[in-house]
Order: sequence, then structure tokens, then C-alpha cells
Amino acid sequence: MKRALDGIKVLDMGGYIAAPYCCMMLADHGADVIRIEPPGGKVDRELGPFAPDGQSMTCGLSYQRNKKNITLNLRTDRGRQILDVLVRKTDILVHNSPKGTEEADVFDYERLSKVNPALIVVAVSGFGQTGPYAERPCFDVIAQAMSGIMSFTGYPGDPPLRPGLNFIDFNTGARAALGAMLALHERASSGVGQLVDVALFDVAFAMAAASGCASEYLVNGEIRKAVGNGGFYAYCCSVRVKDGYVVMNIVGNNMWRRMCHILGREDMITDPRFKDNLARYRNYQDVDGIIGAWAKDQTVAEVMAVLDRAGLPCGPVNDVPASLNVPQVAAREMLVELDYPESGTVPVPGVEIKLSRTPGRVARRASLLGEDNDAVYGDVLGYSGDDLKNFKEQKII
Repeated sequence: MKRALDGIKVLDMGGYIAAPYCCMMLADHGADVIRIEPPGGKVDRELGPFAPDGQSMTCGLSYQRNKKNITLNLRTDRGRQILDVLVRKTDILVHNSPKGTEEADVFDYERLSKVNPALIVVAVSGFGQTGPYAERPCFDVIAQAMSGIMSFTGYPGDPPLRPGLNFIDFNTGARAALGAMLALHERASSGVGQLVDVALFDVAFAMAAASGCASEYLVNGEIRKAVGNGGFYAYCCSVRVKDGYVVMNIVGNNMWRRMCHILGREDMITDPRFKDNLARYRNYQDVDGIIGAWAKDQTVAEVMAVLDRAGLPCGPVNDVPASLNVPQVAAREMLVELDYPESGTVPVPGVEIKLSRTPGRVARRASLLGEDNDAVYGDVLGYSGDDLKNFKEQKII
């Protein structure tokens, strides 16, 4: 079945999460992606969790599905020459080498654009290609901290808290894929590639600003504070019940009236403390106490049944095993099992973006390190068996 990016050729030079995740999304939708690693593999292969044979189930297997894998030593002149041969046959090159490093010089857009003027270079970094922090190293948690996100995550009075998921990495990877598609669309009319500059800090700061933090302070003089599992400018809570927790999110007065009917507290509909979203946000602890008292002697199933009947957004707070059993996971094919030669069966996430006519799919497992050397160097670039033997002896591949 045709996929949206069939025929688009991508070089994945990235490591860790954001850049490889970007390329994974492109590969899911049909792009021919080749991941290039040094002969000994990238350092991200050392990040867990690990399969029984020691392979990283995230950076080594999950984010590399649907891709080919070759090795190439870019610290050699011959290796860089071979890269340029590949670049001439490529539409998009993605890397995350920090500005100022030797690798970043190899991937410099001005240099590569002379090799292939139609090439789109996606540079994923911590702080971008410009500005005083351009050469600083950065990971997800650094971007979360510097953007202000950690300052209002957690409970009042507790230290700043890092969320348990690298959500800035994944969001940056998705934005890098979007940037690549924007540049690809523009190239259809201009015939010329361009640099796509995407930074973890930019994404983190933009997400915080989009939630109103910057305008809240600059316009109203308010500094956003942590509210635990409460919502900002609308009521939200994680309420404890007999056998777990239930989250609910009450937005708008229509939902609030339905919640008050459930509680048997119609007086709260007109109570000035709860008269609108802002008031309920300001007085969320009072609401927490009332809802907590109503829910504490019920089970998750009982509370969910009442809230569902009222059409109120709610959900159980699942642990990982319980999350796997949410019916939507199977219905939406959000977990796909792949068989690996040494690792056995490893589940990987399904395709998030559902296209009706040209759907993406998980078509193949991740290649092992250098598994596609013969196919790419021989069939695509035309090197002979003797050439490949020499490359290996010279530690070029």
C-alpha cells in the first residue's frame, strides 16, 4: 500500500531521542531512511531499558524501526567523501551534533548545500544554531528547567519537579519532522533545499509560553506556581478512591453544573468561589476537599461510571500494566510487536498519525548495527566487495 513519503530519501545522523524520533516518524510514512552510525555504534545504544541480549529497546530498537542501518567513520577523509556521495542521493539529512563540534562542521548546511543544492538539512540541537547558547550542550531536563516548566510542576512547597517522560525530546522530534515537511513542500516549487533549525529549549519555552505563563507574568504580574495535579485556569484533580485514583477535568460552567448535581451540592453552582473557571482555579483546594469526600468510599469503577454518565472528562490513573489494557491501545494499534534475531519479541509504539488513504505502518524491525552495509554500499552506491573489504580493514565502515 502506498505511503505518503514513498520515494523520499533520508539520512538519519542523529542520536538519543529527538533526531532519531523525527526520522522514525518519516520512516513510518514511507521515507527510505538510512541511519548512519560509527563502526562501534552510537553512545545512545547504552541507554536502557535493555532487551535480554543487551540491546537498548528505545534508542536501539524502537526509534530505529523502518530504517536501514549502516556504519561510517566520519572522522576519516574517506568516510566524509562517502557521506557526500550519499548526500547527492538524499532529500533530507537529520542530525543533532551541537554547533562548534567536529561533527557539526561535517553537517554544516552551507557545505552540504554545495554538494546537493536540493538537500534539506534538519539540525536538532539544545539551543539552536544562533544566539549566545548555541554551542552549549543540552538534554530534555535542561530545557525543561530553563524554560520555567519545572518551577510549576509538582506540589506547592515541594522542590521543582521533572516530569517522568522526556516530553520535550519527543515534541522536538515531531516539530523537526514537521519542519522537514514544510521545507520539502517549499522545495517542490523552488527546487532548492534549506536549513531547518529546531531546538529543545525553543520547543520547551514555546510550550510554556503557549500555556500562558509568559503573558500571565508580563501582563498581570503573576508568577505561575505549582498546583500538584490541579489544572491551570480550569478545575482538574486527581482524587483518591478506595482502590486507586481518578482524574477529572471540569472546564466551563456547563460541566461544573453537572458536577454539582453529582455531588448533590447545587449551592456550589452560584457560590462566588466557584462561579467560573478562574474562580475554581483560585479555590481549587476547596473543591478538592468536597470531591474527595464524595469519592473516597467508592471504587474507581463506581466513580468512573457516574462521571461517564454525566459526560465529564475523566480517567483512571493507570500504572503501566493497566495502561496496556486500555481498549484504545489495541483498537488504534498503538503497540506493535516485532521479532528481533537475538532480542526476541519487543513491543514498539504504533504510528500516531493516522492517514485514511496512505496510512503509515511499522513495516520492518530496526536493523542491527551495520546490517545494511552490503545493500547500501553495494547496491545503492555501487562499491564492490573488495571496496567493502578495504573499507572494513581501514575502519571506514
